[in-house]
Amino acid sequence: MRLATYNVEWFSSLFDDDNTLHDDGGWSARHGVTRAQQTAALGVVFQALDADAVMIIEAPDQGKTRSTVQSLERFAERFDLRASHAVMGFSNDTQQEIALLYDPAKLTVEHAPQGTPAGPEGAKGAPRFDSALRIDLDIDASEDLVVFSKPPLELDVTTKSGFMFHLIGAHLKSKAPHGARNDAEVLSFGIANRRKQLAQAIWLRARIDAHLAAGMPLMVMGDMNDGPGLDEFESLFGRSSVEIVLGQGDAGLFDPHARQALSRNLAAVPTSARFWIRQKKRYLQALLDYIMVTPDIRAKDAQWRIWHPLDDPECWQNAALRDALVTASDHFPVTIDLDI
Repeated sequence: MRLATYNVEWFSSLFDDDNTLHDDGGWSARHGVTRAQQTAALGVVFQALDADAVMIIEAPDQGKTRSTVQSLERFAERFDLRASHAVMGFSNDTQQEIALLYDPAKLTVEHAPQGTPAGPEGAKGAPRFDSALRIDLDIDASEDLVVFSKPPLELDVTTKSGFMFHLIGAHLKSKAPHGARNDAEVLSFGIANRRKQLAQAIWLRARIDAHLAAGMPLMVMGDMNDGPGLDEFESLFGRSSVEIVLGQGDAGLFDPHARQALSRNLAAVPTSARFWIRQKKRYLQALLDYIMVTPDIRAKDAQWRIWHPLDDPECWQNAALRDALVTASDHFPVTIDLDI
């Protein structure tokens, strides 16, 4: 069985308010790429993945007239995908939802939010992800309220063979200092965003600990917007969000790409995203997308793969797939193949 996580840059812009693909010559939200070009590229990528389930980060918008589930299921129908059914959890106001596209012949999937609903007043520990977390972000003896702009998607999953596990799809807060007007604001916004992101990671980790205590096999996947050694604030705060979510020792989750990056040796670090930096006129590559699992899932002959068009030999040798991966999104899919 193959499961994937894939951040599709502004997937929502490819659909109209009736949840139908534009599939035309109008510009997509990707620079220099039309909606028809991005749609076709995504079709090539999803068909090549042929996954039993894809956790889609930045899924189409959910709103008064827009439906994430309907948009994704129409996309699946357009490209005749086995993963033809969609499920989502709590919607958000960023036009970037988290949803799972899956094959109903292979998987039974149910939205299964955990934690106590705390509302906007918040609670300590691990309240439900559409609530607020009360936590002291700056050690001033005063609690702050933290929310997920994109609440993680929690699912109970059962395979056709009867294997049951809990699946969490996450998109942690970006650390980028959006809106900063000068160097001082860049620093201030960067530190504030890092604090909020770490708080989200702590919240997610608390939920992971609860699942581990219950003995439930667990998989956490998505865009963590972070990784070891990615910015100068890591030395200030001590560790990355990825390290917090992974955990340590008997409570640790496993992702081979994260482990390689955390080794801090001189070997090349795998990457899952590629961004154009306008000021520097070059691309930045980073490891942002992960699939973390408990030991009982890793033991199911787990094999990970980043579908990077320049680094993965099979992707590179397949010109159509290579070009589609570059056109479709600024992130590349990450898959895990399992005997479940």
